[in-house]
Order: sequence, then C-alpha cells, then structure tokens
Amino acid sequence: MTPQDYVQHKAAASGSSFYYAFLFLPPHRRAAITAFYAFCREIDDVVDEVQDPSVAAQKLHWWHTEVANSFAGQAQHPVMKALMPLVADFGITAQHLNDVIAGCHMDLTQTRYLDFAGLQTYCHLVAGVVGEVAARIFGQTQDDTTAYAHQLGLAFQLTNIIRDVGEDALRGRIYLPMNEMQQFGVSAQDILQRNDTPAFQALMTFQYQRAQSLYQEALSRLPGADWRSQKPGLMMASIYRTLLKEIADAGFPVLRERVALTPVRKFWLAWKMQALGRF
Repeated sequence: MTPQDYVQHKAAASGSSFYYAFLFLPPHRRAAITAFYAFCREIDDVVDEVQDPSVAAQKLHWWHTEVANSFAGQAQHPVMKALMPLVADFGITAQHLNDVIAGCHMDLTQTRYLDFAGLQTYCHLVAGVVGEVAARIFGQTQDDTTAYAHQLGLAFQLTNIIRDVGEDALRGRIYLPMNEMQQFGVSAQDILQRNDTPAFQALMTFQYQRAQSLYQEALSRLPGADWRSQKPGLMMASIYRTLLKEIADAGFPVLRERVALTPVRKFWLAWKMQALGRF
C-alpha cells in the first residue's frame, strides 16, 4: 500500500462529514487535505483508542518527533510521507501539526473545563488550527479568511461536543463548561450517569444556540472574494448545521445515542453547496 493509498483509506474509513467535501476538490488540493485529515485522525485515534494514558502520551511524543524528523526530510510514517511533498505548496508548518498534537494531549490530562474561555483554548488547537490549514489548502487568498476558518472550526467542535456528550461521559470526559452546568443545575454525576433531565435539556438548548450563533458569525466573516475557494468548508458547514438541527429536533438524545446523517444525505448536502452555492 502506497502512502497515498494509506491516507485515502484512513480518510474514507472514518465516515466523517469532512470526507464528502474533499471529493469535489481538484486532485492536488484533494491529495493535500486527505493527507492532512489522515494525520489528524491518527493523532485523535491515539487518545480515543489507547486505554493507558501513559502509553498514549508516549505515542503522541513519537508523533511530535516524527513531525520534526519529517520536516528534516526523514519521514517514516505513511501519513507523513504522503503529506510532506505538499506542505510547501499550502503553507503547512510543523507548528500547525504540533498544535494538533498538543490539543489531543490535553485529552490525556484534562477531563473538565471550568468555563467557555478554557474550552476555547482546547477547541483552538483541535479545530481552529485544522480550519486554518484547511482554508489554505482550499485556496485562501484573503487574510480575513483565517478568522472565518477559526470560527467555523470552533462551531464544528461544539457540534461534536454536543453530539458526543454520552460517548465522552463513558470515557469520563465532560467538555461542557462546568460553570454553565452549574448555572442550569446539571452536575457532573448527572452527565457521567447519563441522566436526561429537564435541566440537561435546557443546558443543551443553550449550547445549541451558541453553536448556531458561531456558524452565523463564521459565515459573516468569510470574505466574498474567497467564497468560491472555500466551498469545501461551506459544504462541511451545511452538513454540520444540518446534523446540529437534527439533534435539537430529536430532543437532544445525546446521552444515550449518537445522532448521525446517512452517507447519502451528507453527499446530497455537499453536492447542493457545490452545484447551487447555498445551504
């Protein structure tokens, strides 16, 4: 299996909404975003699949070293072998990759966030930086597009947090800000024991409204000159906003089940943005 085959398989096997947006890109850009996304999946999988935190930390340290070696011309992992020939074309730096690693490392040491400001720091590393790199690969021409990409990444990550409350609870993690939980009368034990209460519903409605506002703010920040180049990100926004609304319409069943869109629906939403330019 070639490095290119490896990252293609990694991206496709994830079933992520992001993959559907990649399909409409020209080959060179598609190769770059597929390799970068495969890198992100590899790092994320370390945290989600390795049970022993010390072993996971060692693996992340290996990746940190692999990034340094790769930028020195000595890539070993197939993901880095696929990515490195493309980094110069799209301004991808070692710092970008190390930020993603640092964000995932936070999952090994921090399972609670006191407030939204603290959560934003985490989201910046695991989602904002990813958005920034993606915008470059998609063809960004305006500096202001970076702010749009970071804001959209934050909206995506909050959607993931809302969707995954129950799954994260099974891992002992709570990404909902503790001061907001207290404000709505929801305790950590309520989340960990997956107790769906009126207070939890009110808390999730608040999180939903914030995420929707962030999508609106992100879209308002996208310069018109980059609207066409950033269509892949807009496809993802269409898919994620639809998912977010599905979760809300279903009554936030996220403590007990994972709400998802079908592959056909994801493809349809991506195609509609590509062909018609609208949500």
